[in-house]
Amino acid sequence: MEEKRKFRVAVITSSDSGYKGEREDVSGPAIEEILLEDGGYEVVQKIILPDDFAMLRASMMKICDEGTADLILTTGGTGFSPKDIMPEVTKEICDRMVPGIPEAMRAYSMTITNRAMLSRAESGIRRRTLIINMPGSPKAVKESLEYILPALGHGLEILLSMTSNCAR
Repeated sequence: MEEKRKFRVAVITSSDSGYKGEREDVSGPAIEEILLEDGGYEVVQKIILPDDFAMLRASMMKICDEGTADLILTTGGTGFSPKDIMPEVTKEICDRMVPGIPEAMRAYSMTITNRAMLSRAESGIRRRTLIINMPGSPKAVKESLEYILPALGHGLEILLSMTSNCAR
C-alpha cells in the first residue's frame, strides 16, 4: 500500500540562468529530495522562473488562489543582488506574514556561517497556502529545510484546519 502524502508542495526556483537553461537547478531538486525523505509531502509542481517580479508574482498567486499547493517553497532570489526580488514578491502577495520561520532559519544558519545574516528571506500566508523563501544554495537549503520541517507540519495542519489545538 502506497503511503498517502499529507501536504502538497510547489517548488519555485528563481534564476535567470536556470530559466534560460544555461545553469542546472540544483536547489529545487534538493528541496524535493528532502521532502520525499520526510514522507509527509508531495511535490505537485516544480517551476523555474527568471528573476522577474511580474512572472514570479503571477505564478505564486495562481498556485495560492487555485489551491494547487498547501506550501510553496521558493529557492533563490533572497540575497543582495539587484535581481534578488523573491522577498519583495512574497511580501506583496501575502495576506499575513510569518516572520518566525525565516528568523529561525537565519538563527540556525548563523551557527554554521555568519553569512546567514545576509539572507533577506520572508515567509507568509496567502489564503490557505504557506510560502517560505529558502536560500539559493543546496547546502543552505538542506540545513534550513531540515531544521524547520519538524515544526512545519503542525503549522500547516492549523492553516488547513486539520487540527485546531496548538497545545502539546
